[in-house]
Amino acid sequence: MTVLSEDALLWAAKGVGAVAGSAISLAYVLPANRREAAVRFAVGVACGLVFGGAAGVKLADELGITDAIGPAETLLAGSAAASLCAWWALGFLMRAFSRWRLPAHDTSPEHGNADER
Repeated sequence: MTVLSEDALLWAAKGVGAVAGSAISLAYVLPANRREAAVRFAVGVACGLVFGGAAGVKLADELGITDAIGPAETLLAGSAAASLCAWWALGFLMRAFSRWRLPAHDTSPEHGNADER
């Protein structure tokens, strides 16, 4: 049986937190389609991996539990929180921009080509 090094354990905790946060965010508010689900999941995991450490330290500090939990728990919680927060920001932006989408350019013969007008 191999024992994971401390660095590998911390990366695993960060990865599990990022995936868990993304999965929770998808289950909490269902995506409109598969593309939105894939984008939200990927962005959530990436943000959890990138910002998980800083988010975990800030979260533990704000809750006053810095001395009560270890580095793996800090990364796990921070990655899940960062992943979940990334979804809310991305979901808000995707839905806001979908409302402001410009109409498609119609080049059908009955409407004429815009270049010929």
